Amino acid sequence: MENYLFTSESVTSGHPDKICDLIADSILDEALRQDKNAHMAVEATIKDDLIFVYGEAGTNAKIDYEAIAKNVLKEIGYTEDYQVITKISKQSAEINQAVDNEELGAGDQGIIFGFANNESKSFMPFAIDQAHLLAKKLEQVRKQDKRLLPDGKTQVTIEYENGKVKRVDTVVVSSQHTKDITQEELRELIMEKVILEVIDPKLLDENTKYLINPSGSFIVGGSFGDSGTTGRKIVVDSYGGYAPIGGGCFSSKDPTKVDRSAAYYARYVCRNVVANGLASKCQLQLSYAIGKPKPVSVYIQSFGTSKYSDKELLEIINKNFDFSVGNIIRELDLRQPIYTQTTNYGHFGKPYLPWEKLKEIKR
Repeated sequence: MENYLFTSESVTSGHPDKICDLIADSILDEALRQDKNAHMAVEATIKDDLIFVYGEAGTNAKIDYEAIAKNVLKEIGYTEDYQVITKISKQSAEINQAVDNEELGAGDQGIIFGFANNESKSFMPFAIDQAHLLAKKLEQVRKQDKRLLPDGKTQVTIEYENGKVKRVDTVVVSSQHTKDITQEELRELIMEKVILEVIDPKLLDENTKYLINPSGSFIVGGSFGDSGTTGRKIVVDSYGGYAPIGGGCFSSKDPTKVDRSAAYYARYVCRNVVANGLASKCQLQLSYAIGKPKPVSVYIQSFGTSKYSDKELLEIINKNFDFSVGNIIRELDLRQPIYTQTTNYGHFGKPYLPWEKLKEIKR
C-alpha cells in the first residue's frame, strides 16, 4: 500500500513491564562491572508490593539482588515498601560448555531482525521515533510536576501518502496522576508541555486527533494497577511493529545471547547501509544455532530502495561486517555495563549507543 495509517507505541519507566526490564538490566550491569565475562539471564516479575527476581547466573560477581530491585523502584519514583523474593540458579553446565569454546558460540538458537530507514534523524520508523520522544518528554514533565506519577504510555498514528510520511493522524498519551489534578488540567498540561513540545507542528492539522487519558482517571498505576514481567515490551523495544521481531527479548541477557547482541549488530548493519546511502530502507535477518559462532543464515531486503540488488548488497555487507558472536561482542564492546541505558525509550536510535555509530562501508 502507498497510502495508509501506521501506529506505534511507547511506555515510560514506571510501566510495570519496564520496571522489570530495568531491574533485569541493572542486575546485568552490576554483574558486568565486577565480571566482564558474566553469563546472566536474571529477570523479574512484579505485582503490587511483591517482586520476584529469578533466572540463571554464571558469574563470580557478588550481587545484592534485593537491594538492586528496591533501588530501581525508588529511582523511578515509587515510594511504597516492596518485598523481594529471589530464585537464582547457576547457568547450565551444558549451555556453558556449548558457548565457551575456543571460538565463542551463540548462547542459544535464535532468529534476529535488524532494520533502519531514513524517515527520521534516528534512522528509525517515524511512528516509533515520535512515540519514544513523547514518552521521554512525559517522563521529564512528570519529574517537574508532582501531579503526574510514573506510569505512562504514548501512541502515535502516522498517515503515509505514496509511501512517505504525510502527517500525524492521532496522538494518544496516558499518564498516571494524583487526585490533585482535574482531567481538564491534565489534558492542557500534556498538550502544551508534551505533545506540542515534541511533534513538528507542520505534521499537525485540524484533523489530527488528540486522545489524552482517554480512559479518564488514572490514579492507580505501576504494579498496583497491573502486573509486570521482563521482556514483554519487545515491540516497544525494537521497531514499533514496522519491522519483524525475532521473538526474544533483550533485557536481562548478557551479550553471548544473540537475541540481544546479534539484534544490536543487525541494527548496526542496517543503520550503516542507510546512513552510507546504499539504500533508504534496509532489513536484515540473521539466524544462529546454540554453540555455533557464525550465523546459519543472513538475509537482506532493501525493498527496491537501493541501486544495488539485494544480492549485491549482501556481498557488500559480508565484506564489511563479521557476524560471528565473538566479533559482535568485540566490535561493539558489549561486555561493558551499558545496558540500563537501553531499557527505556527503545534499544535503537540513541546516538550514544555503540550499534548506532557510523562506519564507512567499502563498496
